[in-house]
Amino acid sequence: MASSIPFAGSMSYACGTSDVPLLGKCIGQVLMETAARVPTRDALIVCHEHLRFTYYELLQQVERAARALLSLGIAKGARVGIWSTNCSQWVISQFAAASIGAILVNINPANRRREMEYVLRQSECQTLIFASGFRDVDYLSILHEICPGFASGKCGSALPSLYNLIFLGGNAPAGTFAWDEFLQQGERVGRDALEERACELDFDDPINIQYTSGTTGQPKGATLSHHNIVNNAYLIANVLRFTEQDRLCIPVPFYHCFGMVMANMACVLTGATMVVPAPYFDAGATLRAVAAEHCTALYGVPTMFVAELQHPDFYSFDLNSLRTGIMAGAPCPVEVMKRVLTQMHCSEMTIAYGLTESSPVITQTSPKDPIERRVASVGKVLPHTEMKIVDRISRRTLPLGEQGELCTRGYHVMKGYYKDPAATSAAIDEDGWLHTGDLAVLDEAGYCTITGRAKDVIIRGGENVYPREIEEFLYTCPGICSAQVFGVPDPKYGEKVGAWVIVQESSNLSPEQIRQFCEDRIARFKIPEIIKIVSEFPMTVTGKVQKFKIREAALKELQRESLATGGGTRAQRNQ
Repeated sequence: MASSIPFAGSMSYACGTSDVPLLGKCIGQVLMETAARVPTRDALIVCHEHLRFTYYELLQQVERAARALLSLGIAKGARVGIWSTNCSQWVISQFAAASIGAILVNINPANRRREMEYVLRQSECQTLIFASGFRDVDYLSILHEICPGFASGKCGSALPSLYNLIFLGGNAPAGTFAWDEFLQQGERVGRDALEERACELDFDDPINIQYTSGTTGQPKGATLSHHNIVNNAYLIANVLRFTEQDRLCIPVPFYHCFGMVMANMACVLTGATMVVPAPYFDAGATLRAVAAEHCTALYGVPTMFVAELQHPDFYSFDLNSLRTGIMAGAPCPVEVMKRVLTQMHCSEMTIAYGLTESSPVITQTSPKDPIERRVASVGKVLPHTEMKIVDRISRRTLPLGEQGELCTRGYHVMKGYYKDPAATSAAIDEDGWLHTGDLAVLDEAGYCTITGRAKDVIIRGGENVYPREIEEFLYTCPGICSAQVFGVPDPKYGEKVGAWVIVQESSNLSPEQIRQFCEDRIARFKIPEIIKIVSEFPMTVTGKVQKFKIREAALKELQRESLATGGGTRAQRNQ
């Protein structure tokens, strides 16, 4: 994982080595080759479904589903949406769609009517594979609202592109195929038709659309190719030293790159086993799966590892089989990483950084890196990957050690946002550099440190305050187990610093005690003026903290307090 790094004092630019060749393969081809190489090895274990498939059996399931898609008239490039939590059919659909060149549209299980209607319309989805619901979201009710006529098999003007509905449940509602009924359709299509379609495919074809979170404006559909997905997973797996002897526990959602690319694809490339503990993240189910299936690797975002470490029965689970894994998706607190390395026995745990638009991983630490590197950086660029740090205004490449926006270029950069050339041009410049919107610093040894999101920087009285720095500091306060720092408007200083913290159950910490801990330890302008102790943070399905929701909630509380004390504007007081 060595990188080509400039001499001290030169520009913040790094390029991964090219001694590991890229693969010119389509996703379906990869599965077929692995099934031929290790046919009897466990491929997929879905704990909550009590299902196990060897690689030979998984290939049979995938080919059956692929023939069923062909029987429905799914053409190369047609969009096939999947709206479900983690299950066996998700994995089968992922590889079946790729095998016939259909573009899989990953849909967030938490989507409600507005988001769902937008995604189906914008992607021009022709087929939708969907479950009954997720938590308090009833998918059938939402589809009835969007498309009242779907029970009769016609979505009409509501969703003119959509004409196939496949239900992942017991009793399929009118107008839909049950999963088993759908698979039976494939019996009318011979394997030769599948082989003919495979011959039409090219590894540069678009094969996947993943929608960004859309916290500002409508979500955008990042379009990825076979080449993006296969090679990013391949290079990640090389860092982890995955082989067919490895068993990966996957509590992260498949609809996200973390599950679909970094987990599923990496396993299939190497013959490792996919172990799915539950439909969605559950700390207890994850720990049970690791222990029962003797998993050697574990993935998760930091909040997932925190929940596992804090599980009341944590010490009753035998986790000695664990060796490696990836912690990603959000800044990784130093103290959490240290506990994962020691208490969870993940001595080779790595940290990865990237985004959906980069397939997703750009940088990753190495198992050989000293602990200090693995907790203080996100590693070096992967092979065949370029990275530079630029000034956000001038776009000038900055000297080593200076903070700026991280940009990347290479095989891993998405093909673009689906049907959105303006957004694509804004994200990828004329030289092919993808602008991430993340602030970072590159050091002389080639290690990258993410210092925050450009949009999250707090400007207080002309001073730049970086939430990541304050969050890392708060983790050193005894009794605090998690912290989120944000800014809210302030009439005097422009912005003031706020912090929501989660404390240990045994702790009696008060906001004032936390503030006193900060005194004389960090600059006064960095000390949070608003401190609230909470039991949880608002999070996405992937386990990422939704800081914008915290900011909105804190602002509303400030406005209520201002009104209660007679503050605020006259208009506010009259409301």
